[in-house]
Parts: sequence; structure tokens; C-alpha cells
Amino acid sequence: MINTYTSYQLIARDLGKALSRVEDQPTVERETEYYLKNITKVKSVDEFVKNDRLFKYAMKAHGLENMAYAKAFIAKALKEGVANKDSFANKLSDKRYAEFVKSFNFAELGDKATVFNKAQQGAVDKYLAQVKLGGGNPNSPAVQQEVQYYLDNIVKVKSAKDLMSDTRLYAFAMKSFAIEASIPNKEMMEKVLAGGVRDPKSFANQMTDKRYAAFASTYNFEAFGESATTYNPAQKPAVDKYVRQTLEENAGKSNEGVRLALYFERKAKTVTSYYEILADPALAKVVRTALGLPESFASADIDKQVKLFESKLKIETFSNPKKLGDFLKRFTSLWEINNPSSPVQQSVGVLFGNSPSYGISADLLFAMHKMRF
Repeated sequence: MINTYTSYQLIARDLGKALSRVEDQPTVERETEYYLKNITKVKSVDEFVKNDRLFKYAMKAHGLENMAYAKAFIAKALKEGVANKDSFANKLSDKRYAEFVKSFNFAELGDKATVFNKAQQGAVDKYLAQVKLGGGNPNSPAVQQEVQYYLDNIVKVKSAKDLMSDTRLYAFAMKSFAIEASIPNKEMMEKVLAGGVRDPKSFANQMTDKRYAAFASTYNFEAFGESATTYNPAQKPAVDKYVRQTLEENAGKSNEGVRLALYFERKAKTVTSYYEILADPALAKVVRTALGLPESFASADIDKQVKLFESKLKIETFSNPKKLGDFLKRFTSLWEINNPSSPVQQSVGVLFGNSPSYGISADLLFAMHKMRF
């Protein structure tokens, strides 16, 4: 039987192919088709939680399927939203709930939550506000004609180049953010869009005028690529999350260590502190295993756990692909020692005093010993 590290690598090295196989599974295909066909019809929190099939799909997509029964709990989180730092979802230590609420943001977007797109309705709302602010009539035929042209064509835009090559669309977008004075400065606007807003040091984020960062966030080709002008977190992104969750779930049926490694790899780039890791039992389990700590350590004082983690491992490790790869190699190797994949290896371990080296080569153990994070 293939060991934990090899099984994980077989999936991680060609993740796209692995996800495609999951997408093509009849059950996944059927549930996804139903979800995409019906989610856009949902106009309220109550409608959402009452449709058990849609709701369970969405909950699984966000790793919350075990809480799908707690509809009152989730409804409360959805109705309070995430705009207020003291809202119910924001106060929960498990950040998956806040992520779920952001995806289905009825509190902020109302009945448009499952169809709203920043580059579509968002830009139009801003454009009409600017027209009114300038003393114009948002309902005039000329304005409505521009709005219709914009909505008909913005969905065809797949890149910053596409947006800027259509003079009419580009002017509409720039006016929406009251930065039409910069229309001629396409070189600067190319930099604004190319850098996006994910990096605090991006061109847009470094500009004093925050309207440019807001523009880059709306036309976010850097983050969403060709989907930027059609992106809605309740639609395709939720499907992508569901497929990834299913992939991890399937892997876990054969080897829980592979599931944990895939999950950690997915979440690692968003981790900023060990308190976040300890708030997620799966992430914490991976770190404890990689550091050779017993399960009983989980019951220790939280601050003491964090202090020990910090003394052994820098949090920046998880945002560095090479270091993260080394870390997950260590985790999967140690997982294999404690949870051998092969029954034959288990028998050998019993016969020879449960030696921790079975199934793991001496070279690999030596390499693990030298690892520094």
C-alpha cells in the first residue's frame, strides 16, 4: 500500500487533474448542477436554510457539513453579517463561519447576495451615484443607455487589456470611481490593475488615493483572472470549494493523513498566527504531529501551546511554498510512522518492539532530523 507522503504527493503534484476527476463523479456532477441551477433563485437567509439540498452543499463547500443541522446558529451568523467586527460570525474563533457569511452575504447585499458582482451591479450602483452627485438624472434615457451597454458588455471582458481597449466601458468604469481624470493615463491604470490588492505593497495599495485600490478590487483580474467580471462567491467559487472538500474527503477514506495534508496546504496561505491554527482542530493536529508532540498536548494552556509552537516553527513557514513543502513532508512522514499504511508494516512493528523506523527509510529519517523551519 502506498505510504502517506507518496499518496499526498500523487494528488498535490497534479491537483488540477485530481479535481477534474472529482468533478466528473456522477454524484458530485448531479449535486453541482442542482446547486448552480438554484442558488441564484435564493433571495433571503430563510429561503437559503430551508432548501436543505442547497444549504448542505454550501456548508460542505466551506468545510462545515458537520454543522448543517444547526440551522438557527448559521441563520444568526448570516443575518448579522461580517461588516461589524462584533458580529456573531466575527466573534467565533473558527474563521470558516465568517468565510461562509462572506460568501452568502445577505446582511450586506440583501436579495442580490447570490448574484451580486462588483464589476456588474457594484460598478453600476457607483456610476449612478456619481451621476446624481454631479447633478444629473440617473433615470434619464442617456444614462440608462450607458448602463445597458455596460451590463451587456462587461461580462465579455476577460482581462485588463479587454477593459481598457473598449473606450466606452473603460470610461464608464473610471467614472464609477470618480477617477475619470486618469482615463488618459493608461500606463498607470495598467499598473493599478496588474498588481491587484492582495499584496499590501501592490501599486494600488501604495497609492495615497484609495479610490484606485477600490477600482483594482472591483476589476480584480489579478486575483480572479478571466472570471473577474462574473465572479460571485456564492456561485462558481462555492462549487470549486465543494469539489476540493470532496477531494479531501475521498482521500481521507483511505488515509486521514493525506486529507489533513491537503487541507493544511489549502489553508496555510491564510494563516497569520498560531491562535488561528489552534482554533482549527485539523490544522492544530498537523502542527502537533509535525513537531512530534503527543495528542495530550492539545489540552495544555492555549498561550503555552502558542509559545512552544513559536519556539519551534516560524509562522512565515506556511506562506513560503518551499518551506511549506518541507513541513508537509515532515508531517506525512511522521504520520506514517504513527499510522502505518501497510498491515505488513504494522506487524513488523509489533514483532520488533514497535520500532518507529518501519516504512520509513534511514535517509528520510536523517533528512527529517536536519529539517529546520
